[in-house]
Amino acid sequence: MATTRAGRSRSRGPYAKSSEKRRIIIDAAHEVFSQRGYRAASLKNISDQAGISETSLFHYFPTKQDLLVAVLDHRDQIGVRAQPDADGCVDLYSELEQQATWNEDIPGVVQLYSVLVSEATTEDHPGRQYFTKRFTELRQRYAREFALLQEQGRLRPGTDPDMLAASLVALWDGIQVQWLHEPESVDVPATLKSFLDMAIVPDSSAQ
Repeated sequence: MATTRAGRSRSRGPYAKSSEKRRIIIDAAHEVFSQRGYRAASLKNISDQAGISETSLFHYFPTKQDLLVAVLDHRDQIGVRAQPDADGCVDLYSELEQQATWNEDIPGVVQLYSVLVSEATTEDHPGRQYFTKRFTELRQRYAREFALLQEQGRLRPGTDPDMLAASLVALWDGIQVQWLHEPESVDVPATLKSFLDMAIVPDSSAQ
C-alpha cells in the first residue's frame, strides 16, 4: 500500500505529540524537584507546573518514582559536555574544565543534582541507588585516570589514585554547592584545576 508524504506526517503526529508532552512533564518535574526536593514535591505540583491535568500526567508517568527516574536520565543527557580532542581522548584537565564551565550555563541542573543527592542519603529514597552507582562509577573512572598518570610518573610522591579520585568527587560536589550560593565569588573550574595542580606533576614532554 502506497504511503503519501502527508500520510507519513500524519502517522508521526501522535508519536511526536506524545514525545513533546513527555518532555514538558519532565521539564516541569525537573523544576519542581529542584525547588522542593523529591519528597516535598507532589504530582499536583508537577502537573500544575506543566499546565496539564494529573490524569494526563498519570498516563505518561504512573508514579512519582517513574518520573524521578526520567528526570535523572534527562539530567544525564543534558549534563555531560566534555568532548574528546583530535586523538579521541579527553585529558583530566580538559574534561573537568569543559564540564565545570558547561555546568555554569545550566544552573538548574546543578541545583536539581545538589538537592536530590543530599535527600537521597535516606535509606528508602528512590534515587539512592542512582547516586550510589554514580559515585562508584565516578571514583573508579577518576582512579583509573590518576593511576595512569602515576604510571607515567606524573603524580606527586605519596599520593594515592583512589584517594585522589574520592577527593575530586567530594570537592566538585562541594564547590558546586558554594557556587549555587555565591556564583559571583566562586570559580568552580579554577578550583578544580588548583586541585589537579597539587596532585599532578606537569608533563615535561609538552613543554
